[in-house]
Amino acid sequence: MSPREGIAVEVDADVCTITFDRPHARNALTGPMFEAYCAALVEADADPAVRAVVVTGRGDWFCTGAAPEALGALLDPAARQTATAAAVHPPDLPLRLRKPLIAAVNGGAAGLGLVQALNADVRFLAAEARLATSFSRLGLVAEYGSAWLLPRLVGRATALDLLLSGRKVDAGEALRIGLVQRVLPRAEVLPAAVAYARDLATSCSPAAMATIKAQVWAAADSGSDEAFAESVRLMVESFGRPDFTEGVLASRDRRTPKFPPLG
Repeated sequence: MSPREGIAVEVDADVCTITFDRPHARNALTGPMFEAYCAALVEADADPAVRAVVVTGRGDWFCTGAAPEALGALLDPAARQTATAAAVHPPDLPLRLRKPLIAAVNGGAAGLGLVQALNADVRFLAAEARLATSFSRLGLVAEYGSAWLLPRLVGRATALDLLLSGRKVDAGEALRIGLVQRVLPRAEVLPAAVAYARDLATSCSPAAMATIKAQVWAAADSGSDEAFAESVRLMVESFGRPDFTEGVLASRDRRTPKFPPLG
């Protein structure tokens, strides 16, 4: 996978690290940069050598959101139509990935940048960082599905607080409300996230993780009867798959399992 505008991609063993790489602009997203990020996610998901993905930012910021020049261009009605028509990937693409996506939020994140962190399955946050939705302070609505996603992460009332106010949230509050799962000194965030991703890649079945991700999001909009019935169906189905055999044998033999890659 080759570098693209504003995005750096590195594959080390079975973990792909995607970096927002415009530190001079606080890693603000331009249109081409956002599409490049989505394309990198698609490639990582399709690469059988990659079993987990980490997204982070270069420098002191994770991503400050949409670039000012990109926002300014949207004041022109013609530019608004062009920007909408130019989008290649669906806005919920990160949620559709079959592979674990870990956000190493090395610094501040706001607006569209925060949404990219929220789209990850697990978030590691720098203790120095501040987070904000920011949308209401720019006269914008809850963009890119954040009105659907945030309540499922932190509850409806807290989501409304964050979206209505657009206020800054420090690392301690972010951890307390469940917006992130780990808080570490800035220098430790990326190494810890990569180590976590590598443990998933080494120890966990890619097929099982893909199914679990799909289960969690499907269950968010289903009743308990449906979710329980589906879990039993999938469980019985998994008993006949090679990954279950390998997992049981590896546990019995006290060795690292050798799960096959996703097809």
